[in-house]
Amino acid sequence: MKTILVVLDGLSDIVAEHGMGYLHAECAQGNGKYYPMTCELPSLSRPLYECILTGVPPVISGIIHNGVSRLSQQRSIFHYARDAGLVTAAAAYHWVSELYNRSPYDAVRDRHTQQEDLPIQFGHFYSDDSYPDSHLFEDAESLRRGYDPDFLLIHPMNIDDAGHKFGLSSAQYRNRARIADGYLSHWMPQWLREDYQVIVTADHGMNDDRSHGGRLPEEIRVPLFVFGRGFSKQNNIVPRQTELCGTVCQLLEIAHDKPVCQALLSTGPEAGE
Repeated sequence: MKTILVVLDGLSDIVAEHGMGYLHAECAQGNGKYYPMTCELPSLSRPLYECILTGVPPVISGIIHNGVSRLSQQRSIFHYARDAGLVTAAAAYHWVSELYNRSPYDAVRDRHTQQEDLPIQFGHFYSDDSYPDSHLFEDAESLRRGYDPDFLLIHPMNIDDAGHKFGLSSAQYRNRARIADGYLSHWMPQWLREDYQVIVTADHGMNDDRSHGGRLPEEIRVPLFVFGRGFSKQNNIVPRQTELCGTVCQLLEIAHDKPVCQALLSTGPEAGE
């Protein structure tokens, strides 16, 4: 089943629980399910991109801070999908390109990627934290329509950017989350009509010091929304961030060796089978 993974950078669960009106409305109609989730440590961006996409926690992957600029040494969703002959795409921050395609990032070469032998075959990457989320979602939709990827990563940055400028409790931060929810309300109904499985989550949260990286609840509690027929939508599930990679691979029906949150899925074999 084709799958879209949306990582809303820096979205704390305390804001997602109350501010994402469209996503919760879809859940109320039975089309999806919301779960709170705890991110791995340190609660920083590049380490947790790696964790989400490979299922490996930062202290094991070696991507332990944002300054570790190199290719990943792990197998990611992109790698497993390519091994299975599937099409991959991403509209994401340039650190994702550095982790899975080429490092260091060269904007002239890498910003618009169209190279079928790379793990991320088709991509639009950005390096400015204020790059508008509206443009990023349009970038993603252009990839979806243009290349029909089996796996598409969508990774906007404006929520995190507002958190660093104004803090968790600010109107600016909360409103950036609401705006992202609005963008999803524009694009996601079509994805669901076309039978995509959609996961919306965050890498980490945000604190009132305008930062993150530690163990405060608002830094480590993130949302997980799941939509589509591939999900069980059961109550009382406690998914782990390290299980997202394997769970996406199960949805894509491709071989992998990662942990899976089997309870999230409606049907399918156990991990690795």
